[in-house]
Amino acid sequence: MALRNAWMPVVRRFAAGIDIGQQEIRLVVLSQRGGSGSPVRLEFIAVEPLFAGALAGAEIVNRAAVGTALRALFAQLPRDLSTHLFRCAMAMPASATMTTSVPMANLAASHRSFVGDHALAALEPAVMAEAERVAGIERHALAVDWFIDDSPQRSGCVTIAATTRTHLEARMECAAAAGITLTAIDGEPHAALRAMRHVASFELDESDAYVAIWVGDEGVHGWRVDDESIVAEMRYPAPEHADLVEALRDLAGEGVRCAVLSGQVALLQGVGFTAADLGDVLGCMVLPFECVPPGDDTLPLRDDLLHEPAFAVAFGLALRGLME
Repeated sequence: MALRNAWMPVVRRFAAGIDIGQQEIRLVVLSQRGGSGSPVRLEFIAVEPLFAGALAGAEIVNRAAVGTALRALFAQLPRDLSTHLFRCAMAMPASATMTTSVPMANLAASHRSFVGDHALAALEPAVMAEAERVAGIERHALAVDWFIDDSPQRSGCVTIAATTRTHLEARMECAAAAGITLTAIDGEPHAALRAMRHVASFELDESDAYVAIWVGDEGVHGWRVDDESIVAEMRYPAPEHADLVEALRDLAGEGVRCAVLSGQVALLQGVGFTAADLGDVLGCMVLPFECVPPGDDTLPLRDDLLHEPAFAVAFGLALRGLME
């Protein structure tokens, strides 16, 4: 049996991440050979301009234009790559997603004795009711995802993410019009965080504390990671922070080794900030997110895109496809 397994071919899996922005759509394709411990390889990266006015905030108002741009984007794939089967994930803007964490005991104290699938089934009605309450939308109009959180920050809590079915169906319809089947929809901030943690795993030691900063159309999201666990997070603008400096200092706490910066970094200028200012406030070096693997500058792909921090969301979406 061992000999036969040794001769079995190892399958390389492929995954694509699609990030629809206000002015362009970004695509990243990754692959991984065999199990989750194998290195992740960047296969393709591209961008396609989007017709002005196709989006109004989180809402897709011109689905035909988005579908056309998606077709043009995937038409750029090399022939040898386009023959593979991809798991495709698309981003959902932060403003279109409601996320909350609730102590499990508050949701269904009477079901705490259940374990496994029975516990999940018992919690489902309470989770849907909580999503309906927080979103202020009837549950039949919501698309809800949730999980029991085991992170140090939210141990014993249930994390719930919800969006309107209208937002979800619009993205699925645009993808279908371009001949793309979506396997997942993920929030922009969480996808960017996944990408930044991937980069940090190469650049930093496991025990190093660092912050991950993502700049989006609707604001700045930040997380402090210590010993590979998220121990704090922030969003700006927010009522609890007078300005971005205060938000960043609260996030950094007693100090961090490094900051990983991604997203539309140029938007920081709107609040009088630069990447250098971030380093001064946090008291550490700032590492811009790049899709190119450390020490590998020989990929036959567009160099300007490889070093563009705005591709963090698409990269993180593709990573999710490889993990599932």
